[in-house]
Amino acid sequence: MKKPLALMLAVALSAFSFAATAADNVLVFGGSRATGLEAVKALVAKKDKVSVVVRASSDTTELKKLGVTLVTGDVLQPAEVQKAFASAKFSAVVSALGGKRGEPSPDFEGVKNIADAAKAAGVKRMVIVTAIGVGDSNAMMPEALKKILQPTMIEKGKGEDYLVASGLDYTIIRPGGLKNGPATGKSSLTDDHTAHSDINREDLGKLVADSVADKKTFRKIMHAVDPTLPSAEMK
Repeated sequence: MKKPLALMLAVALSAFSFAATAADNVLVFGGSRATGLEAVKALVAKKDKVSVVVRASSDTTELKKLGVTLVTGDVLQPAEVQKAFASAKFSAVVSALGGKRGEPSPDFEGVKNIADAAKAAGVKRMVIVTAIGVGDSNAMMPEALKKILQPTMIEKGKGEDYLVASGLDYTIIRPGGLKNGPATGKSSLTDDHTAHSDINREDLGKLVADSVADKKTFRKIMHAVDPTLPSAEMK
């Protein structure tokens, strides 16, 4: 007996809806605090499956509350990064790495190790957070800030360049000054590299999470801006 046309259409639409909303399986580096933690929260809210690479010394209290999978590893150790990618079949990787004073910078070596391991594991999608002031936006930084931050901007720029040349479907997100206030819901991504503003980490985390599956951001370097939070430092 042939199925009624209405039933067949309903089944087809249901299958299409499932495919369109299928969750990503995302591996996150730098997800235990600050912007990275906000990105993890946003990914979980989207019902994506999330694994976070943490060092043995990391505070994982908030991550455990979110119910994500924890993978112990050091982003500066290539073998440990490769092991993290082998822990599951991932569709994307996110890096929100940030260095601490007195520790080796992960801004280039960390991104390089992640990109290399992603390619080896067959993961084609990679999103990273750098900063306004990197690459072709460096001229926007006041000289006073350059004296303090230029070494970091150079390392982040090397990381950006490596990722762009990697062949991966990258998105590079550059925020301005990072704030800890509540989300304004007014932030967005733009490929205008003269645009700048401060941004709340909660808003930035959502932009990062949303960009994972947004093909309009593929192979682009984008500035994260919020018109409600103008940047005094860049004026």
